[in-house]
Amino acid sequence: MIRAGVRTGRDGQKALWRIDLARWSVFSLLCAGGSLGLAWLGPVVPLWNPARGVALLLAWIVLPLASVLVPLLMLRRVPRKQRKVAWQLVVPVVAGVALGVFGNAAGDQVALAERGEWADAVVVRKDSAKTNHCDLRTVGGREISPSLSEGEGCRDSVEAGDKLRVRYDPAGVASPTSDVEQSSNVGFLMVLFLLAVAMGTWGCVRQSRWDTGYVPA
Repeated sequence: MIRAGVRTGRDGQKALWRIDLARWSVFSLLCAGGSLGLAWLGPVVPLWNPARGVALLLAWIVLPLASVLVPLLMLRRVPRKQRKVAWQLVVPVVAGVALGVFGNAAGDQVALAERGEWADAVVVRKDSAKTNHCDLRTVGGREISPSLSEGEGCRDSVEAGDKLRVRYDPAGVASPTSDVEQSSNVGFLMVLFLLAVAMGTWGCVRQSRWDTGYVPA
């Protein structure tokens, strides 16, 4: 009887572990995939500016924070003052933000590849307050939006009145660039995504184990 009870207990623990692993894997996939997908789709679709702002808010802030707050707040049996966060959950927060930022840049590349146009542009104004940003318009007088960032060609040597050859988005969503060949971030994004899912799942399972194993004083 004792052996049967031990076997049943162990089987029950394994079943609970499988359930935790499955549900937290799905949760981590949704958080990481949501950050990447929403940020990437914004310029590719393209989304209307207010909708894109909401998508970026979700991708850069809400979903990364959810990856740590949801498993922490679900520890219902543990008093709030005694709750702690698994160190593994720091990784999906940082990786989630990075997925949103670099995923948006990857979406810009796809959007420019699909509908971008090359044009000779004039630098109307340069803002060097924090990082360089150049306001552009085509030689024909059409305003180019958004502005050209420092990493995409608005370098220190560029001044107002200079002419640049840029590829811009006629829809005014994807950021313009002066680079003829843009490097792909697919490999980097894949590593970030797998890291966020793996560490997020591991951390969430640990949080869940703390909850089920809690014994009140």
